[in-house]
Amino acid sequence: MDAQQTTFDEHMVDPLTMIADDQNDALNPGISQFSLKDETCFLLANDHGDIKGFADGYFCNDTRLLSHFVLRIGGRRPVLLGAALSGDHVYFEANLTNASVELDHGDTLAQGNLHVNRTRFLRDGRMFERIAVTNYSLGPVDLPLSFQIAADFRDIFEVRGMKRAARGQVLPIETGRTHIGFGYEGLDGASRALTLSLSQPITATPEGDEIRLVMHVPRGARRLLYLEAGAGRTDPGRTRHRINRAAAHRAMKTKRQSGASIQTSGPLFNDWLSRTRADIALLSSDLDTGPYPFAGIPWFSTAFGRDGIITALATLWLDPDLARGVLRFLAETQATEYDEFSDAAPGKILHEIRGGEMAHLREVPFGRYYGAVDTTPLFVHLAAEYARRTGDDAFVDTLWPSLKRAISWIETTRARDANGLVSYARGRGTGLRNQGWKDSADAVFHADGTLAEGPVSLVEVQGYTYRALTGMADMAFRRGDNAYSETLQVSARQLQQAVEDLFWMPEAEFYALALDGASRQCAVRTTNAGHLLYSGLPSPDRGQAVARALLKPDFLSGWGLRTVAIGESRFNPLSYHNGSVWPHDTAICSAGIDHYSEPESAPRALARLFEASFHFGKSVPELFCGFARVPGEGPVAYPVACVPQAWAAASAFLLLKTTLGLDIDAYARDVRVINPRLPAGIDQLSVRNLDVGGTKVSVEFQRKYDQVTCTVTRSGGASVPALVYHID
Repeated sequence: MDAQQTTFDEHMVDPLTMIADDQNDALNPGISQFSLKDETCFLLANDHGDIKGFADGYFCNDTRLLSHFVLRIGGRRPVLLGAALSGDHVYFEANLTNASVELDHGDTLAQGNLHVNRTRFLRDGRMFERIAVTNYSLGPVDLPLSFQIAADFRDIFEVRGMKRAARGQVLPIETGRTHIGFGYEGLDGASRALTLSLSQPITATPEGDEIRLVMHVPRGARRLLYLEAGAGRTDPGRTRHRINRAAAHRAMKTKRQSGASIQTSGPLFNDWLSRTRADIALLSSDLDTGPYPFAGIPWFSTAFGRDGIITALATLWLDPDLARGVLRFLAETQATEYDEFSDAAPGKILHEIRGGEMAHLREVPFGRYYGAVDTTPLFVHLAAEYARRTGDDAFVDTLWPSLKRAISWIETTRARDANGLVSYARGRGTGLRNQGWKDSADAVFHADGTLAEGPVSLVEVQGYTYRALTGMADMAFRRGDNAYSETLQVSARQLQQAVEDLFWMPEAEFYALALDGASRQCAVRTTNAGHLLYSGLPSPDRGQAVARALLKPDFLSGWGLRTVAIGESRFNPLSYHNGSVWPHDTAICSAGIDHYSEPESAPRALARLFEASFHFGKSVPELFCGFARVPGEGPVAYPVACVPQAWAAASAFLLLKTTLGLDIDAYARDVRVINPRLPAGIDQLSVRNLDVGGTKVSVEFQRKYDQVTCTVTRSGGASVPALVYHID
């Protein structure tokens, strides 16, 4: 029996809409925010290192543990000098100084006499912090420090704005000489706790909302305060801090070194690629099934099927291990039964998994939620691409039962559809109305702006399904199952014809966004058609027409592709899905455009993304607004976009692969380079230690006048100029 059957509030899909409803005067969470992450825990704080309790906080397993944590010096906010994350994203550092402070006995400490260095990192479910105070005044200082503190134990969906009929019990606060503890007994029967431990004695207010201490700092000296926050009490100090910080750096270094490396002649471009790869490494959690890129901080720091698959596809050429981890996890969480509440059906692949109290109680359907129509075909597509990239038949064998169940779900769904398409309709009002990647409530609509009624058949999903069927056919053929392979090929051709017959808009020379439940076209020009180009389904003439259209100003903002063209009824550059720019969307469309003979699209898109990222601290955000580019100005930020975000970061590597024209076929033992180009301003680029069927290969690109040459080097062998390099 479900604990609460309230109707799901569709505006929850877009965090900005949710925040605007109830938090009009709150701090904008997208400005001067810094993220840390370790496995299933993440922390979001401002540039001072403070947590103010709006959308920020320290979260573990979809529960906010620390909701308020604000440093004060003599009761006043310190003055910010600067803040940054380390290059590997392991620790945050803020440099501060004191405001003018009244000390005991009437003395005044003038502003700027102290340097306060605040550093923080996460490790093994704990927050580690060090505050170093250096005294540059003319005498010793007995410095009053305080922390305003609260632990609200709110579920991530409560933080996002959902209202609950009831909450669990907040437990009495426990205080000791060097610690303060908070607890919560959830309605799900689970106890959640947070203890803040310090290296110096503290006093706490009776309400437990502030702790205070006095730090004696001689003239010219530096004094250190260590803090830890986690499930149990500890004894913070220099040794524990250094050991855990070193371990955190080592773990991140291991993640970042996975797969091939890229080096170019451009120092800034190298720095950007390194930062972008660090974003993916930060978001990748080591699950029992292997590495899995969580979607993004703060709203989506968990495993999402679609996000994980697209991230893995974009980075597959560099690091197949990430794809392997994604495939294993999604195979293990594949649905085995029907459940309307979670939109589950046998063979479907997961959309989202959550571990908070509301998910446990089924107040939201997202404990294990399967309301995504595209994850299942994308799962099969990723498996086929992984097989071709690695030749790892043994692993494909372990996936084969899951892959066949996924194909069974696809074909069963198509058999129920009047047009033989893959369509969706949510099982209950608690699920998502729209179940493609544009899952806002208003993202699927007709030319007059009316919303489409289901079951809805999205155009890009048919493309993903086409790739799934043809990819599965290739895998079946290699396994010797020729009859199954031919059945899948016939099914793919039938789907291809249905899409050409039903979605093409002759007057617009474009594919419709979708068909509604009455088989009427949603005659709207969107980037969904660009994903169809990526699949290779369209005929050459139609594909080229769509490619040309996507490169016109009504789509192309100057920073990327708008999801909806200017002039369409619901176009809005400020919206989440109806006119904004999503880097992963631009990257997938660019790969499709390149396939249909518009080869300069990808390098230009890569250059725009590179330029845009420097307005966001070198990280690629989830999305930004779709306003036209203005000379001398950066892109307009979407205020609550996730940064970092996995498929946004991965888009840089999909665009780079498309630009280089690099393709690897492990079965043929070929490294192919087709019409190579280099990023703007880059004259030399090396991809080193690509693993091709157990052989290490490096590929070097060199610009010579207007041409780009390519050489391939096998480990221990000579460099060979080639467009197709075959490994004997």
